[in-house]
Amino acid sequence: MTRHPLTLAALATGLMLGLSAPAFAAGEESDETAPPPKTETTTKCTDGKVWDKKKKECVKADQSGFNDDDLYKAAREFAYAEQYDNAIHVLTLAKNQNDPRILNYLGYSNRKLGHMELGMAYYHKALKADENYILARSYMGQALIQQGDINGAKVQLVEIRDRGGEDSWAYRSLLQALNGYKTY
Repeated sequence: MTRHPLTLAALATGLMLGLSAPAFAAGEESDETAPPPKTETTTKCTDGKVWDKKKKECVKADQSGFNDDDLYKAAREFAYAEQYDNAIHVLTLAKNQNDPRILNYLGYSNRKLGHMELGMAYYHKALKADENYILARSYMGQALIQQGDINGAKVQLVEIRDRGGEDSWAYRSLLQALNGYKTY
């Protein structure tokens, strides 16, 4: 892992001076931490149904036979479409409830619904399962900002950088949140 000369003090100074990260469009890059593209799940399906590519129709997630990866992708799309209850429902169908991706989006969706403590508990579980999961660190950092813990959010930003995520959407999103921009 490459260490960059940026220190927490330098980061804090840059943030206080109002320096910002470059602007970026959601989903613009191939970065796996970037928001997902919209599919038929959120453009055609209603009532929490998920698009089944094989059947070419919207189906109830609990009757679909989808694997955990399919459920994760559908829930992630629901979460970014601000359909948090649908995301939570789909995530609870996953067989592996200790998958850090599942835990992270349970955290994200609960935080967005205003259940901050529950959301933070899921972020902690996600990081316990995979301490290098930088997207969970980014969302936890954004939650910390919401709670007024700017220093805690800066710590998460440094953790993302130190774990090789400086060029990721997760890093830029948290950096922008620290600079006062609305993020996910």
